[in-house]
This record gives sequence, C-alpha cells and structure tokens, in this order.
Amino acid sequence: MRKFAAVVVVLGALSFLAAGISWAAENHVKEAIEHDKEAIEHGKAGHADVLTKHAEKALKHAEAAEKEKSSAHTQEGIKHLEGAVASGKKGDAAGGTKHAEEALMHLQEAAK
Repeated sequence: MRKFAAVVVVLGALSFLAAGISWAAENHVKEAIEHDKEAIEHGKAGHADVLTKHAEKALKHAEAAEKEKSSAHTQEGIKHLEGAVASGKKGDAAGGTKHAEEALMHLQEAAK
C-alpha cells in the first residue's frame, strides 16, 4: 500500500511539473506575440529603433518558450525575429516589419 501511495504522489508531482512547464511555454509565446505586434506597429510607422527593441523582447520570450517546449513554429518564429532585429538595427523598418509579420504567423500557430 505504501508503494502504491508513493507512486501516486510521484505521478501527481510529475503531472504538476509538466503542467507548469506547459503553462510557462504558453505564457512566453503570448508575451512574444504581444511584443511582436508592437514591433510590427512601429515598423509600419518607420520606427526601426523601436521595432528593434520590441523584436528583441519578443525574441527573448520566444527563445524561453522554445527551451520549455520545442516546436517547429517557435523555431521559425525565432528565425524571423532574428531577421527583424537585424533589419531594425540596419534602420530597415520595412524589412524588419516583414520578418516580424512572418514571426507573428508562426508564433500564433505555436500558441494553438
């Protein structure tokens, strides 16, 4: 009976941990989406510097989500956020916006 109780406790703890990891990854994806939307908005306004700041924040959250729970969509989102940051640093708001929009599509898929 003690072994059974111990197994139940361990399984319960593991499911709690798995749920926590899943929640953390989802939360990071949501944060990445919010910052990515800000990057797109500022990129469309021609603010490459602000686009860069939001794309960098989105990138950090996307990378954290990828660490917690890997997915092809998160990986693609990260690639495009890196492109958005690189373009923004060059002052290319239009190019950064295109990358941020691509990243947004993938991050929204990852959030499903």
